[in-house]
Amino acid sequence: MRVVVDLNRCQGYAQCAFLAPDVFRMHGDEALLYAPRAGAEERERLAQAVAACPVQAILVDDGDEKQDARAAGAPVGGAQADGHGGGGR
Repeated sequence: MRVVVDLNRCQGYAQCAFLAPDVFRMHGDEALLYAPRAGAEERERLAQAVAACPVQAILVDDGDEKQDARAAGAPVGGAQADGHGGGGR
């Protein structure tokens, strides 16, 4: 599974690091580090991390389903990393 975090949106609440520590971890007080690829065994923990992110910064793409923490209709792919993923909300 592919994991993408919009680091411009991330505020370092660390809910993801608590729920999926094999994928996410905090470096210092605010910097999030994450593995861009995760195995299927992490599926449930990643789903919990996506749901728990207070700023909806996490996207998980497993090839068949997309779990996007942002509003429906938001672009999937590289657009969220450059801050242009929100459109006209």
